[in-house]
Amino acid sequence: MSSDQDKAELVADFEAERFARLTRDLLTAPTVEEVLRRVLEATTVMVPAADLASFTLLDADGHFHTPAETDEVAIELDRLQYRFREGPCVEAADPGGPAVAIAPDLTAEPRWPRWAPAATRLGMGSVLSTALISGPPTGESSGALNVYSRARHGLDAADRDVLLLLATHASLALAATDAVTRAGLQAAHLRKAIDSRDVIGQAKGIIMARRGISADAAFGILRRTSQDLNVKLADLARTLADRQSEIDLPAR
Repeated sequence: MSSDQDKAELVADFEAERFARLTRDLLTAPTVEEVLRRVLEATTVMVPAADLASFTLLDADGHFHTPAETDEVAIELDRLQYRFREGPCVEAADPGGPAVAIAPDLTAEPRWPRWAPAATRLGMGSVLSTALISGPPTGESSGALNVYSRARHGLDAADRDVLLLLATHASLALAATDAVTRAGLQAAHLRKAIDSRDVIGQAKGIIMARRGISADAAFGILRRTSQDLNVKLADLARTLADRQSEIDLPAR
């Protein structure tokens, strides 16, 4: 057997062990929130180019929402898709849509004329979404697992295959977990989203007052600084709001 074949088998064995370990972790998760959190953690490890990750769920009444994410910028990326009704996560979450929606280069993506330029302005270069399997506790609704990369051509076919497996694991674990209801999950995420939005709004107000700039420009400073420091946007905003007399953020 060649050395390349040996390496390929070692990699395959390693990936199989990681998925087996993830399966055990997911099946012991006490709540749906914990299942989602563990899958997102695994996603950012097993898809190296994944700078952000999130889940999209589509309710039976046709409303999209994001119950879990790795960063507030992912919420904004998802929310813009829900508003425009275009983009990879709304396509993959649609029961009649594709199982996978991938855009290797968002700067040259014609399918989503409003969302792709907005995602590029938020610093994203490529995106990949895969559908979840419908079933309890989500009932007739469906969803998607989404990853965002700041690199153009950062996500490829190998990442697609890994994400399909992760989405399948998530679907099966969600089907086996009934510790919290869908309504409870939405309520918990809504509380978190409101808290994050409030503190980000405070931080934006501080920057706007100091610099005499618009809300969009202030948010851009927050977003770029969170990327440069590798700190979650809400955590950065909270630090700035709590210590506004001590610190300032760079203009670029």
